[in-house]
Formats: sequence, C-alpha cells, structure tokens
Amino acid sequence: MTIAPEKFHAPATGARRGTHRLAHVVALLTLPSGLWRIALVAGLPVVSAAIVLPLGERIYIVSLSLVSEAVALLALGLVQHWGEVAPRWLPIIGGRPVHRLAATIPAALGSAALTGIWTFAAIGLANGFANGTLYEFFPTDAQRTILVLCYAPLLAWGPLLGVLTVAYFRRRRTS
Repeated sequence: MTIAPEKFHAPATGARRGTHRLAHVVALLTLPSGLWRIALVAGLPVVSAAIVLPLGERIYIVSLSLVSEAVALLALGLVQHWGEVAPRWLPIIGGRPVHRLAATIPAALGSAALTGIWTFAAIGLANGFANGTLYEFFPTDAQRTILVLCYAPLLAWGPLLGVLTVAYFRRRRTS
C-alpha cells in the first residue's frame, strides 16, 4: 500500500473526525508542562527564587520537554495513514503495512503507564501541598496555581491515549 506524501498526514481511512480531533488534543496535552519546564530553565519565577539549576539539570529538563512532546505526537499515528503504513524513510519496514498489534500493544502499555505515573504524581503533589512540604519551592499562590494548571492536563494523557488505542484497534480489525 503506497500513500502519496501529501496524504500521509491526512486522517486514516475509517478514522472518525472526533477521534482525529482527540488525537490532536492528546498531542497537545504535554505542551503546558513543557512550557512550564522551559520557563523554569529560563529563570522565570515559576518556583522559589532560591532554586538555581546546574547546567546538566537544565539540559535534562529541556530534553524531557522535547521527548514528552515527541511521544505525545505519536498519538497522531493512531488516526493518520502513517499509523497504517510505515514511513518510507524507516529502514527495513518503510512502506510496509503496520500490523495493528505493533501499534496497539505499545500504545496500550503507554496508556496504562501514563495513567499510573500521572495519577501517582498528582497524589504526591496534592499531599505535598496538603502537608506544607512544597511551599518552600512554590511560596506564592500564583506559582502553585500555574504549576497545577500546567500539569493537570497530563492526568488526561493516559486515559485519552487509551480511548485512541481502542478506536485504532477496532478500526484496524475491520480493515
């Protein structure tokens, strides 16, 4: 199956419009937290002024933001043609159909892992604010509010990826 390059990022055959939109939402869920981390590295007052990050930590934080967004963008493969036919530039498998389980299994495992990670992180953050241990790092209401607003979307990442994974599996089962 060959797909013209201009149609490669178009919705896959049979992918519903709502599912396609949902994949774009999932791809954007990591953006607020990534921007928060970039602000942290840039020295904006998103945390206590007493915190100074060494160069290695700054590189790690920026890399984490970039990798998180790249991983989130993979959700688009569940609704676009490149999730059905491997891009030609990939060695060995380029241009070949993607077996539905080759996408479904990693997406399902990722969905479960993301749900667990961000649920655990949210509980830890809530406990840290409840017992006062995080006020040293986030002394102002504005800092705490911005942190929560930037990281709250990550709670939806795993479950919404799960919805996309089930839709992909069902759609590909019938093709």
